[in-house]
Amino acid sequence: MSIFNSMNISASALTAQRLRMDIIASNIANANTTRATFENGKWMPYQRKMVSFSPQAPSFKNYLNAALGRSSVPGEGVKATQIVQDKSPFKQVYNPGHPDADENGFVLMPNVDVLKEMVDLISATRSYEASVTAFNASKSMALKALEIGR
Repeated sequence: MSIFNSMNISASALTAQRLRMDIIASNIANANTTRATFENGKWMPYQRKMVSFSPQAPSFKNYLNAALGRSSVPGEGVKATQIVQDKSPFKQVYNPGHPDADENGFVLMPNVDVLKEMVDLISATRSYEASVTAFNASKSMALKALEIGR
């Protein structure tokens, strides 16, 4: 196991949580966007996006070392596999004066719940902070190990 392995794992978590925060910010920014895509001759509202994560697959080197009994197969962090759109239905709001209102006066609004996005944003922020703390702990341990050699 390399001295930088724990730092690489923390860095992958920082990258993943940063992407998650960017997607949440995009969702909040488009919470009232009624004309996001043009489909079948009709404007459709913005659709909420989410990030899915998966663990990074261990490398061949790690499997070989595990087979030789030198170490177990450690994790190698996390990666964002895809950005998926939320398939929940759009909200219908009665607003006959809106330019996108249908003949009954209803407007399709994005399926973004700002409160839910804020909870997700706080969760992503806390995960980001925990990864920064883990990275700093790894860095200080490496620096202390270098001081032993002096």
